[in-house]
Amino acid sequence: MSAALWLADKIDGLGRGIGYLAILCLPVIVLLGGSVVVLRYGFQLGFPWLSESFVWLNGLVITLGASYLMIENKHVRVDVLYTRLSERGRAVVTVFGVLFLLWPAMYVIGTASWNAVLRSVFSLEMSPSIDGLPFMYVMKAAVPAFCVLVSLQGLSDLIRAIHLLGNSGGEGARDHG
Repeated sequence: MSAALWLADKIDGLGRGIGYLAILCLPVIVLLGGSVVVLRYGFQLGFPWLSESFVWLNGLVITLGASYLMIENKHVRVDVLYTRLSERGRAVVTVFGVLFLLWPAMYVIGTASWNAVLRSVFSLEMSPSIDGLPFMYVMKAAVPAFCVLVSLQGLSDLIRAIHLLGNSGGEGARDHG
């Protein structure tokens, strides 16, 4: 196995690990959301910290779990022809997509969010709600973390696509369809 494929495997392992942690959070999100509904409509009680914990945890699962969806090919792919292409054709689309769409988008989002994240972290920004959660900066920091994780997964996909294009056997390439 080449060093590049080894790196792709390590990136996939990181994405899978974070994805599995995100999956473990899903029942917690359901319980928090159910608790908010029961307390609000059953007992006319509302706790901003509880509502925010449900929303914020959901946001963390979505942003940090995105790279796992890329590994499993469960992300939205806006290409009606992609499934009809050969494996090599899909690899070409992957190379183009990572280099000219994914990485530029992650760069723009990451750099646009960076100053807001730094301000939030250095000021230890809290929720605007009186009884809200005290760590808004964690939610804001998830945006550049999302960009890094998705960019790394793009690197893994790029490595595998280039490897597939360079080898007729396709050894080490994950299914891109």
